[in-house]
Amino acid sequence: MERTLADILEAATHGDFPPPDGGTTVVAQPSHRDAGVIAFTGHSVVFTDEDPQWVRRTLAAVDCDPLAATMNPRFLGALLDRTRRSTDTIDLLTVASCLAGAPPLELTELTEAGHPREVRARRRRDDVRVWAAEGGVIVLGRGVAGRWEVAIEVDDEHRHRGLGRALATAARHLVPDGRPVWSQQAVGNARSVRAFQAAGFRPVGAEALLLA
Repeated sequence: MERTLADILEAATHGDFPPPDGGTTVVAQPSHRDAGVIAFTGHSVVFTDEDPQWVRRTLAAVDCDPLAATMNPRFLGALLDRTRRSTDTIDLLTVASCLAGAPPLELTELTEAGHPREVRARRRRDDVRVWAAEGGVIVLGRGVAGRWEVAIEVDDEHRHRGLGRALATAARHLVPDGRPVWSQQAVGNARSVRAFQAAGFRPVGAEALLLA
């Protein structure tokens, strides 16, 4: 049976990654919204409804180390042009297991729609929920291939106090059904990368999402 992106992501949560053989796997998009590229160690996954032969021809034409081709700006630019989509940045893709019990942080769920973080999140996620803490917010929702994803935001005046780490840790208590929780951090945002890794999120690859 042909593997789906959901299968690949589920396996990755258990440390079972695609073989580091320098190859590229092309799979169908899990939804119209979700297309892009995930680069694991030594193997990439392109999830798109475009012709897989076009993907492979375009990758072969990129003048760079084959291991880097899927994240090379020339390939990503060609894929964006062909799909008529946009992208923000290449992110570090991280994942963490859920944690039992209540979050070790006082949170209030915001049930009224319209928080700026929620509005942005709904472009990329379903079943979005938002919690507020003093000085920050947690946004949780279903993103790529239905995986649970979290984003956090810390107010400027509350930075450098460990709140980012506390919010990311709290998200591990909030994810339902005992599922793992994923998060993306822009590779240049060292502060965010440090906060999520301190909260137990482990790096699994790089991801470029193509936005419809």
